[in-house]
Amino acid sequence: MGRRTGPWPQGAPGGLPVKIRVDPDKCQGHARCYGLAPELFDVDDYGQSTVIVDEVPPELEDKARLAIANCPEYAIEIISE
Repeated sequence: MGRRTGPWPQGAPGGLPVKIRVDPDKCQGHARCYGLAPELFDVDDYGQSTVIVDEVPPELEDKARLAIANCPEYAIEIISE
């Protein structure tokens, strides 16, 4: 799978929990995120992804970043509140 160039997205500052979101307007249903991190994503019958956790557990942050890096539509992002 393709990889993005440049730095990896950084988590929230100060050790705060990492939250991710899928932009439904950008998602085209490739389901790469689900294939890489089914613990974090679900897909509907059309392949449209949704995040199934409120906060990414620390042990899954690397998988979340891998899913972000492999989304061909750049539909997944790390958010902080």
